[in-house]
Amino acid sequence: MPDIQEKIIVKQVLSPATIEREYGLSGGQWHHGELEMDQMFLLRPVSGATQYSTPIEKLYLCGAGTHPGGGVTGICGHNAANKIKKDIKNGFKK
Repeated sequence: MPDIQEKIIVKQVLSPATIEREYGLSGGQWHHGELEMDQMFLLRPVSGATQYSTPIEKLYLCGAGTHPGGGVTGICGHNAANKIKKDIKNGFKK
């Protein structure tokens, strides 16, 4: 699209400080945590609170801070719901 610049009506650049201030996302991380090796895959959001379960019985996480993380896709909620169904079937036994 050689004429893309003429098609753009508005531009907005958000710094991490602005994202944190305006949207309340810690550190300005729209992924709700850095997508670095220590917070990826089964380590999301932190070790000990992975696979949608937490150390608190019957408390589950399903936001963008969980695996696969980032964006608003609904996949985290879907995966958390499947984990809850499995735990209900097993009587919430760990």
